[in-house]
Amino acid sequence: MKVGIIGATGYTGQELVRLLQQHPEIELVYLGSSSNSGVIYEELFPQFSGLGAGKLQDEQVPDLDVLFCALPHGLTAGRTAEWLNRGIKVIDLGADFRLKDAAVYEAWYKVTHPAPELLSEAVYGLPELYREQILGKQLIANPGCYPTATILALAPLLRKGLIQKDGLIIDAKSGVSGAGRSATLGNHFSEVNENFKAYGVASHRHTPEIEQQLGAAAGAELLVNFTPHLVPMIRGILATIYAQVSPGVTEEDLKACWQEQYEGEEFVHILPDGLWPQTKLAAGSNHVFLQLKVDPRTGRAILVSALDNLVKGASGQAIQNMNLICGLPENMGLGARGLWP
Repeated sequence: MKVGIIGATGYTGQELVRLLQQHPEIELVYLGSSSNSGVIYEELFPQFSGLGAGKLQDEQVPDLDVLFCALPHGLTAGRTAEWLNRGIKVIDLGADFRLKDAAVYEAWYKVTHPAPELLSEAVYGLPELYREQILGKQLIANPGCYPTATILALAPLLRKGLIQKDGLIIDAKSGVSGAGRSATLGNHFSEVNENFKAYGVASHRHTPEIEQQLGAAAGAELLVNFTPHLVPMIRGILATIYAQVSPGVTEEDLKACWQEQYEGEEFVHILPDGLWPQTKLAAGSNHVFLQLKVDPRTGRAILVSALDNLVKGASGQAIQNMNLICGLPENMGLGARGLWP
């Protein structure tokens, strides 16, 4: 298959290149970048020396089987219809197709949606929950990193009514790569090192995405308190989530629900009792680690999930989706395990 990447110089773009060079069924024929057009990719990123990726381009996308779009919000949707009409399958790693309501997108992202008519065609690309809907589709909205960590933990429990939809609290931490490659004051080494801070409090743009998917699982609209934090590491997400357990529901019931949902899933792991998720377990891999406990004093379930924000939270999940829509084994090119230490 002929594959291209727009936004190939960002962190998720680089991660796509790293992972796709291990994929046996693709030929990487187009690397797009508006800021580095004409530069040889390996000269910009010497870690890919010998790949033969050629020069970065900022021109008409050629005929492809699959195009990955790793661009900021608002830059993909306006061109997507043309690509779809040419028979190119599009996987958007940005936010343009994650929200089904254009008004919600515009309220949170402060821009007019470039192609609201395509929102109904896009499928939310979280394979462990929506595999049947993803198969064979042409436009995939790749989930955000925080939503992936949160939804995998909560959605199965909400579907079965094992936890209450009200009062959900998501306390999540991410490495600095989640902010992207563009230089900003808040990402400077001296600002991040030996520091730990909350950001986007009650305003983070992943909030409506989380609420949309969890509301669908619960069968009713819901609201969450979502607070992300920046930690002084490069990659990884750890989410600690608090939910009120429904009357009569036990810790064993919650774990049984997880086991039923994720039985046979290669990339989601429910850890044995006493072992808790760590970001190192998932670093560099497409794997997710889950654990939970019910506090008998408060009746609250404490759910913890960990993943690599650049892999399962972005580029690895995008390749997982590509495999599904192209009829390939879902795990193809994604065999790496976590880097430890």
